[in-house]
Amino acid sequence: MSSLEVGIVGLPNVGKSTLFNAITKAGAEAANYPFCTIEPNVGVVAVPDPRLEILTKLYSSKKTTPASVRFVDIAGLVKGASKGEGLGNKFLEHIRQVDAIAHVVRCFEDENISHVADTIDPLRDIETIQTELCLADLEIVDKRLAKVAKLLKSGSKEAKLETEILERVKNFLDEAKPARNLNLTDDELFLIRDANLLTLKPTLYIANVAEDDLAEENSYVKKVRALAEIENAQVVVICAKVESEIAELDADEAQEFLADLGLESSGLDRLIHAAFDLLGLMTFLTAGPDECRAWTIKKGTPAVKAAGKIHSDIERGFIRAEIVNYDDLIKLGSVTAARDKGLVRLEGKDYVMQDGDVTYFRFNV
Repeated sequence: MSSLEVGIVGLPNVGKSTLFNAITKAGAEAANYPFCTIEPNVGVVAVPDPRLEILTKLYSSKKTTPASVRFVDIAGLVKGASKGEGLGNKFLEHIRQVDAIAHVVRCFEDENISHVADTIDPLRDIETIQTELCLADLEIVDKRLAKVAKLLKSGSKEAKLETEILERVKNFLDEAKPARNLNLTDDELFLIRDANLLTLKPTLYIANVAEDDLAEENSYVKKVRALAEIENAQVVVICAKVESEIAELDADEAQEFLADLGLESSGLDRLIHAAFDLLGLMTFLTAGPDECRAWTIKKGTPAVKAAGKIHSDIERGFIRAEIVNYDDLIKLGSVTAARDKGLVRLEGKDYVMQDGDVTYFRFNV
């Protein structure tokens, strides 16, 4: 997996582009009218990881390379998008290409910022988007069922299984319920992978609030949390306006600003960590005089596959992974000291990588 790609979606004027500008500092246009964003803006941001800075100093590394996340600001969807309303079809295709969806929901009142439905109701807004994604998926499922029906005639067992799964998905979508809530098994998901359904995308909700509501959640956020609990989804509460202000500050000023607001971390930090958790991702680390780097992998990845993240030659010629726990390394001050204490391990290709493993791969060229 290269950098994680998260699509920021929502109705027009909920704060998507303001949030995008803040977290990527990419300057995507934000305006108080629908369809301001037509082509999706893309920004790549570093995953905050204080371990990298400490390792860089320890190894006097010339270069530091953090893991990264690509944020894609997808234009505001409207009711009827699945039928081409607004610029619907184009927007839906942009969503289809991302790894996860961050659904921004407006949870603040502001008479100076219009709302497409004139009133603030986050559950209605979520339902509007969800319905459009379900309708788009229904069209895909119907086409897929028609295609698989031809294979059924040949007695294909795989086609029979796929048909059964697609029929279950269709019944769910008919009730405007996202397919991800059907809790399909990995084997079932593999069988319908070609459909690339929008509502199977892992989704988290971003509740965009006013600055005054950061300290204590308002009634709108509580409604979003209640829905997310039913869906087993995560909620990240942010104030896009505050994130814009943080983006203009240096690291020390930003930390002081957050402390004044009673926050331990920025919305960006929390959003990235929530997205990583949503997709079951983690990072392992490599360090040396030339470069200190974080590598993104799926939780449960074996050492040999992690080696392949760095280079296919390392995976192919894998001998052993030399691993030291990050905390042990920092506490003792060097790999040599950790080795003297018996804390540097040699692991085989089936070893399951752990978050923060500081790793050196031995391999044959």
